[in-house]
Amino acid sequence: MSIRFSVQSVNFELDEPQKVVKWLSKVISLRGKSVGNINYLFCDDEYLLKVNQQYLNHDTYTDIITFDYVAGGLISGDIFISVDRVGENASKFAVPFEQELRRVIVHGVLHLLGQGDKTDEEAREMRRLEDGALSLFREEQIV
Repeated sequence: MSIRFSVQSVNFELDEPQKVVKWLSKVISLRGKSVGNINYLFCDDEYLLKVNQQYLNHDTYTDIITFDYVAGGLISGDIFISVDRVGENASKFAVPFEQELRRVIVHGVLHLLGQGDKTDEEAREMRRLEDGALSLFREEQIV
């Protein structure tokens, strides 16, 4: 079981990938679940738009698409992240790129853990959980 990172159609390298793996594993274990196979693919806007059109019939740009393969307590899935969109959102929200990237990275895992974000209430809870996870990363409470 593992968390893996790959890149498609964009020049990008994830900072501190081992720390990110430990962090995500901690987020998952704190929810009483186990890491299955989680694959992150970092790409550009056009690549993710094609995925969105082909698999979800959505003709819009997005920062993340999560495909859920969770089985019981084993958290597995494919998570596609547009580095372009993360950069634009970081500028829009006036936060560092790495902070916005980590928010989006954990957002995908939270979806795999069952957290929705379609209603206002779900979105508020998602944001609360993201903030808690980001604090965990910043405080380096990762062992």
